[in-house]
Amino acid sequence: MSIFPDYVSNLNTATESSAMATSSIPKEYAWDFEKNNFLLKDGKFQVVEGKEALKIWMWKALHTMKMTYSIYSNSYGHDLDSIIGQGFSNGLVESEAKRLVRECLSANSHILRTEGFKVNYEEDKLSIEFTAITDQGKVNINV
Repeated sequence: MSIFPDYVSNLNTATESSAMATSSIPKEYAWDFEKNNFLLKDGKFQVVEGKEALKIWMWKALHTMKMTYSIYSNSYGHDLDSIIGQGFSNGLVESEAKRLVRECLSANSHILRTEGFKVNYEEDKLSIEFTAITDQGKVNINV
C-alpha cells in the first residue's frame, strides 16, 4: 500500500510515453551555414525540428573531425582528413569519401541511407554533395 493515490502512477506512465514520442522528433538549434554560427532571433536561440534539424546535425558532424573534441562521443564526427593529401587516385578518394560519410552519419538513427553522391577532389579540397534519406524525408547536403 502506498501513501500516494493510484492515479499518480498512471500519470507518470502517460507522461513518460508522451515524452518518448516527443523525443523521437529530431531537434537542433537553428544554424547559419554561411556564417557558421547559431541563428538568433531577438538575441535568442531558435529551435528547429525534423528535416532541418537533421540537416544541421549532418552538416555539423561532417565539419567535425572524429575524436577531436571531448564534448562529443567517439562516434560523432568524420575521418575524412585521413584521405586528404595522401596521393590516392580520384577513384579511391571518391569511394573512401562515400564510405566515410556513411560511417559518420550512421551514428544518427534517423538517417536511413544516402544516395546520389557527387565527390569533387582538387588539390587538398574535398567537396561532397549527396542526398540523405531520413525518417523525416529527403535532405540534400553539400559539404
